Amino acid sequence: QVQLMESGGGLVQAGGSLRLSCAASGSIGTITAMGWYWQAPGKQRELVARITRGGQTNYADSVKGRFTISRDNAKNTVYLQMNSLKPEDTGVYYCHVKDRAPADIVDYDLWGQGTQVTVSS
Repeated sequence: QVQLMESGGGLVQAGGSLRLSCAASGSIGTITAMGWYWQAPGKQRELVARITRGGQTNYADSVKGRFTISRDNAKNTVYLQMNSLKPEDTGVYYCHVKDRAPADIVDYDLWGQGTQVTVSS
């Protein structure tokens, strides 16, 4: 089984920075994409940033220019550099991985347990 280990969350003042990381380990096939989703209390989970194995990125409009996603394919790790944090960024951030088993076409969705990010005023 594939395991996702998230780290880097915590409490930070507005305007500060955090760096989230997520490392995949276990029975990994080929990771086609990695990303981060965000969920505020009482709200639905939504995409923050995503990056493919080839380096193509997608960002939520609310984080463009402030957050940067990157990955290390050799280490099966994705990072989210969060700068100029705002109180509205507060929530649980979940790592997401799409993994393709050998000889398969369909990707399998994997989720981390989430890491809390709290931004104070």
